[in-house]
Amino acid sequence: MKTNKEKAKEISKKAKEKQKSVLESLKNHGAKIYEDLENGRFPKFSIPSRSVGNIVYDKKLRQYILGNSNALRSAKNSAQLRSFTQLMWLAFFANRLTQEKKSSTLRDVYYSSQAFAIEFEDQSESDNIIVDLEAVTSRPREDFHIFPEERSSIFGDLNIEYTIPGYEGKKMNLSNHPDGYSIGPSLTTAELVDTSAEIVIAIEKGGLFTRFVEEQIDKKFKSIIINTGGQAPRSTRTLLKRLHDELGLPVIILTDGDVYGEHIAMVIKSGSANAAHLRELTVPDAKWVGVWATDIEKYKLPTIPMTESDIKRCYDLQKDPRYESGIWKKELEVFLRLKRKAELEAFAKYGLTNITDKYLPQKLELAKSL
Repeated sequence: MKTNKEKAKEISKKAKEKQKSVLESLKNHGAKIYEDLENGRFPKFSIPSRSVGNIVYDKKLRQYILGNSNALRSAKNSAQLRSFTQLMWLAFFANRLTQEKKSSTLRDVYYSSQAFAIEFEDQSESDNIIVDLEAVTSRPREDFHIFPEERSSIFGDLNIEYTIPGYEGKKMNLSNHPDGYSIGPSLTTAELVDTSAEIVIAIEKGGLFTRFVEEQIDKKFKSIIINTGGQAPRSTRTLLKRLHDELGLPVIILTDGDVYGEHIAMVIKSGSANAAHLRELTVPDAKWVGVWATDIEKYKLPTIPMTESDIKRCYDLQKDPRYESGIWKKELEVFLRLKRKAELEAFAKYGLTNITDKYLPQKLELAKSL
């Protein structure tokens, strides 16, 4: 059995290898730019196309991926010069972050560009350039130490060991704080040491996350509880995948009873078109257990009328190959028939703990047969 010192060395070695790999990738792309300049050619980037026509669903991987089409971003094209320069600067900035082992938020990147006279109209433009760099290098932004603001959290009996600089080897049990722990860089990169949990329950709502902690769902059902904060951020999806793959824990998803909740579950299960250029973000075996459209009728839940946007979203998803069969197809059809939706909190009609005392146990049992 390895000692703590040996484990710490191994963790440090893995982190250095990853850092080296990231820096080599950036260096190789930079070398191509220099080579073009030295040979009198306009420098360029080849970027996998993220157009709708180049995003395909891979049934074997059970997620969306990019096809074989590529687009050139060239300094020769005056219309592309602005975005080419932005991408060049971002690669430089990502290289510096990686070398210095410093983290930056998406917002930081937007403002940092101004110090180098690189202009972005708004943050959405700089965010898109970050996605371009991901596509060019086939690496997630997190590898370059670029992260969004955290809004997800986790609670449960899970021992972790930090790997980030300055905290290597330090351990933490994620049931030590009743508000849970934010899912950020330190958690997604930590070693998952051990757990007594047998299942992961991912919940869309922060209020229900708090209720589950209060009702000690982690102990009653030997579970790790995760608040996805709505559509799960990539850091949260990464952690869900690690909990499933590394610790062998089944992942169960609870969302509001609407078309957006259904899609939140699907993104955890099979990814999003926006991240089709990346892997390691999906849990294909994850199970969505509700709130289903059929649950609205079964449990006579208070409802809200679906908006025109909700209805349009249902029709849009019916064109998605992932919704062509099974529970996904059935529930979309029921939503369209009812034209009503319900929130997780609607179970409070029957008492504040009804969702944990009755609905959840029934759904966890049902999950075994899905």
